[in-house]
Amino acid sequence: MKERLKEFVKLSPMPLLPYALARPFLFGLDAETAHELTMHTLARAQGTPLEWAYCNSRVDDPITLAGLHFPNRVGLAAGLDKNARCIDGLGAMGFGFVEVGTVTPLAQPGNPKPRMFRLPKANALINRLGFNNEGLDAFIANVQRSTLRRKKAPLLLGLNIGKNASTPIERATDDYVIGLDGVYPHADYVTVNISSPNTKNLRELQSDAALDGLLGALAERRKALEQAHSKRVPLFVKIAPDLDAEQIKVIAATLHRHSMDGVVATNTTLSREAVKGMAHSEEMGGLSGAPVLEPSNQVIRQLRAALGQGYPIIGVGGILSGADAVSKIKAGADVVQIYTGLIYKGPGLVKEAALAVKAAG
Repeated sequence: MKERLKEFVKLSPMPLLPYALARPFLFGLDAETAHELTMHTLARAQGTPLEWAYCNSRVDDPITLAGLHFPNRVGLAAGLDKNARCIDGLGAMGFGFVEVGTVTPLAQPGNPKPRMFRLPKANALINRLGFNNEGLDAFIANVQRSTLRRKKAPLLLGLNIGKNASTPIERATDDYVIGLDGVYPHADYVTVNISSPNTKNLRELQSDAALDGLLGALAERRKALEQAHSKRVPLFVKIAPDLDAEQIKVIAATLHRHSMDGVVATNTTLSREAVKGMAHSEEMGGLSGAPVLEPSNQVIRQLRAALGQGYPIIGVGGILSGADAVSKIKAGADVVQIYTGLIYKGPGLVKEAALAVKAAG
């Protein structure tokens, strides 16, 4: 019976449990409580017939970037599954790639609660979680338990690394090297997160000299890891939307100089212009969701102009529809990621976005 149900789930074109039924219950809870409940449920349900409640068949729309074969052009952004507990469950939603983390070398609790807030009128979230995670060892153990990548036509897995809050900014490179060493054997690609607004001084690493030093050290470390593991794992760098044109030009030049394989644009914003006057709009933290769509698209346009054609760009920020996903491709992204849109629209958004991007060509 279990195998027959799994086969039915595989063939089912859409989730059997409409997200519209679950959302009122989840939105009746504190935002972080709802998040924790959802991830716990996914962790328990993945790999069982209960996946029928949220699974989607995966849209076939392959693309090759940075030497990697992406089954389709819609992925999950880092931040939703910080501890890599739900890779299989998330993959069952139809993503072509899933990025988990951000992980830091040591476990840390993150910032004090409350630290996550919904702004429903704007289809947005504000969070100041602060890289709360169980640490590198637990993260890697969870990655190794995932079975989805070992199946036929597997999705790609990105592992996102950051620094501990207690590590002084002048020693941040040490944490990133430790993170790279740990995740390298298990990742299809690694994302270097230097753009979260919720770790003190982290965004300083986007400045000219700091970025040059960090990426130079990671590039050198990757050479040694490539020899040790007999494989070259692409490195992506995740940047903020709150950058001006000159800063973007500097970042683009530094990415090229150190042979980084791609860029993730963008993280959350500190701007509150689009949500002024709304409940929770003055909370500290990064704003995600619909208000970030155009700012992130603008950064993508500027990156594409500065990096040239052929340089991989993962576009993320504000995707709540298929049309939003297409707007990122038109702005210059090669593939896209969603996060806040999944919270507001549910798993059906994955297939909607993938079909729209495929139809747009």
